[in-house]
Amino acid sequence: MMNKAGAVIEPRGRRPGRPDTRAQILQAARRQFLAQGYQAVTLRSIAAEAGVDAALISYFFGSKKGVFGAALALSANPPEVLLRALPGDRTTLPERVLHALIDAWDDPRDGGALRVIVRAATHEPDVARLLREVVAREMIDQIAEHIGGADAHNRAAAFGVQLAGVIFARYVLEVDPVATMPADELVRHLAPGLHAALRGPRPASPIRPVS
Repeated sequence: MMNKAGAVIEPRGRRPGRPDTRAQILQAARRQFLAQGYQAVTLRSIAAEAGVDAALISYFFGSKKGVFGAALALSANPPEVLLRALPGDRTTLPERVLHALIDAWDDPRDGGALRVIVRAATHEPDVARLLREVVAREMIDQIAEHIGGADAHNRAAAFGVQLAGVIFARYVLEVDPVATMPADELVRHLAPGLHAALRGPRPASPIRPVS
C-alpha cells in the first residue's frame, strides 16, 4: 500500500511468519523435547533452532505447555486440561479433575493422540522421560500450588500417581471393568481414594505399651 507521496505503508498488526515457520518451530520443539526432556527445553532454545524470535512462538502457541502439545500433536494437552479443571469448589476437585482427564482420553477425535503417546511411553525411553517430566513439572507442581498447605507436594504427588494409574489401566492395559466402565461410574468409584490422597495420611496413633 502507498500513500499520496508514494511511500510504502506497512499494514498494521503483527507480521505473519513465513508459511513454513510454524512447521519449523514444531519440528525443532519435537526434536528438543524428545532429546532433552521437558525441563531443559525453553522457548528461546526452540526459537534459536527454528531461526525465529521467541515472541513468535508465544504468538503461535501461547506457552511452553502449548508448544509441547502441538509438537506432539496433542489436540487435548493434559497439562492444559488439568489447569482448566482446577478452579472451582475445593470439595469436588478430585471428581472434576478425573472427569476432565477421562473425557479428554475418551474423546473420539482428540483422544487418539493421547493414547498413542501413553502407549509409546511403555517402550520408548525418550517418550517416557518426557511424560514423566511433564507430569512432575506441569501437573503435580500445579496441583500442589493449587491445594497449598502442609506437605502439599507429597499430597499432590499421591493424587497425580492415582490419576496416572487410572489412565494406564484404562487406556494401555485396558483392564476390565475399568476400561469399559462409563466415566460417571468410574469417577464415583475412584473419587474417595483421590480425596484421601489430597487430605494426606492420618496422624499415626500412639503405640500403647502392652501391660
